[in-house]
Amino acid sequence: YADKLVTGPVAQGAGDPDRLDDPLAQEMLAAWARELGVPEEVAQGHATVPLRALSSWVARRFDLAEGPLRVFIRLLFSEVAVYLRAEDAPERMTAREEVAARIARHQPRIVIAHSLGSVVAYEALHAHPELQPELFLTLGSPLALPRVVFQRLIPAPQHVGPGLRGTRPPGGTRWVNIADPGDPVAVPPQLGRFFDGIALDHTTVISPLFRFHHATNYLQSATTAATIAPYLEA
Repeated sequence: YADKLVTGPVAQGAGDPDRLDDPLAQEMLAAWARELGVPEEVAQGHATVPLRALSSWVARRFDLAEGPLRVFIRLLFSEVAVYLRAEDAPERMTAREEVAARIARHQPRIVIAHSLGSVVAYEALHAHPELQPELFLTLGSPLALPRVVFQRLIPAPQHVGPGLRGTRPPGGTRWVNIADPGDPVAVPPQLGRFFDGIALDHTTVISPLFRFHHATNYLQSATTAATIAPYLEA
């Protein structure tokens, strides 16, 4: 779906490489910074936070490599802003339908969704209740990130008791979530605190340094292997 979120070429040298040009991406970055506990003096008001200052703080907080982290943050929040800008944003609808079409074509027993992909897949499965894989496995997911993702989901979380609650995809699909406690994208951890119907909510160390969030490391983890093993049996 990634190619569906590209809005056009960016001229070489355009914009400030230390800041996000998109106001929505800036707003989302500020909300993420607050969730991570970035001090106000570091964030300088959050909305105008230089990526250098923020990535330096996050790198120290999570013991990560700062340079790659800064590039990653810029790319992540640019894509998240494009996808979640509006409920009927063409990029959002096209990406969601692309994922749904692939699931419908291949009819997999397992749908594995990583990072922003977990948001796209979550909405695709809800939009197409006829698609009912046996297992929905989310890895390094930001689905519960407040003000950035959670309140913008389709379907929208509903008021249950004192707070909002999302729900698992329709049908008999089993939902398992895996997050590395050192993964600053998978915040807040433990999706089960925000969504009903999650069968297992694992917190397990995947990998140190920048590769904390790489899909490859999540896929190679023993927890992932144990989760999908029953569905690979003949």
